[in-house]
Amino acid sequence: MYRGRLERDLSLWVGKGLLTEQTAEALLKEYDGRPASFSLGNVLMILAAILLGAAILLVVASNWEAIPRLVRMFFILALIWSVHLGAGAALVRGQIAAANALLVIGTLTFGGAISLVGQMYHLSGDEQTVMYLWFAMAVVSAVLFRSGVVSGVAGFLSWGSFGLYLSGSDMRLMTLDSWAAPVMAAIVVALVRYTGAGRVRHLAYLLLLGWLAWLYTLNSDLWLALIYVIGGMAVFVLVSLPVARLSSLIRGAGAAPAFYSFLLAVIGLFLLHVELDASKWVLPLGIVTLAASVLAIALQGRDNGAVRYLAYTVFAVEILYLGSVTVGSILGTSGLFLCSGLFVAAVAWIVIRLERRFAGKAREAVQ
Repeated sequence: MYRGRLERDLSLWVGKGLLTEQTAEALLKEYDGRPASFSLGNVLMILAAILLGAAILLVVASNWEAIPRLVRMFFILALIWSVHLGAGAALVRGQIAAANALLVIGTLTFGGAISLVGQMYHLSGDEQTVMYLWFAMAVVSAVLFRSGVVSGVAGFLSWGSFGLYLSGSDMRLMTLDSWAAPVMAAIVVALVRYTGAGRVRHLAYLLLLGWLAWLYTLNSDLWLALIYVIGGMAVFVLVSLPVARLSSLIRGAGAAPAFYSFLLAVIGLFLLHVELDASKWVLPLGIVTLAASVLAIALQGRDNGAVRYLAYTVFAVEILYLGSVTVGSILGTSGLFLCSGLFVAAVAWIVIRLERRFAGKAREAVQ
């Protein structure tokens, strides 16, 4: 998909005389020479590693009582060490897919080994502690081997730990373990920065949003929803400013920070709508929601498709909501649409003026 757009853009630039035919061909050839971001063979290799790791654990568990204790320990340690040494050897030979597969097997084996050793020696502890140790092992492995795949395993383990906490404890009680989710999310983001596993960051952001949504169930108050709106929009505006985009930290994170911060604000607005339904604050809240959508489109609509479509959706849904809830007549509904249209037109005029000014300054800087 991207290659098609790149080829069309290069043809357009050649037609305008901005590039020569030879330069365009060289750029396209350089792109084609890059390693593919998606490889079916690599994906199948990882799936095979997951299945092999599960098979090894099931075979050992099914015959656990028949195996002497010393043999069990030796088998577990030998398996963990062998796959990690094999992964190191594969990395030295440049066999990235095989190395990642072996690391996945080692990480899965380590998690099963913790549980099995605990059962074998009747060690005190619980499943939550096992998840923490498993996650820590995955983090160490991802750092030592700089593996994006193991970073993804760590991301899924963070979700598993949070889900285990919710299922095994009072979901309406804040404990020390309840703060593990945002800590794990921060660690996964750091792993993403270190290993370059860009897609894994979505696991961390979604985990943080899930944790914030769960936090609201503990304190279903307006002030918390308002914090989500203000905090989400503040972060969104911050990462969208031209000065912030010059930061390598924000540029390296791609479009995700803007999208998820705006999504947090949208979640807060939705919660406010639920709390303030059929009250006098419905219309002001609707205006704020429409303004937030327009602001999102103005700041990120051109470069961030996820934010653009989310803002379109929020704007359309809010217009329909206001038309059905706050207005009782066709004439009143037309008045609402008229005011909204004038408001958006005014914002569009301001944005167009700013874009022309910025484009003029950019041309002067080039000249």
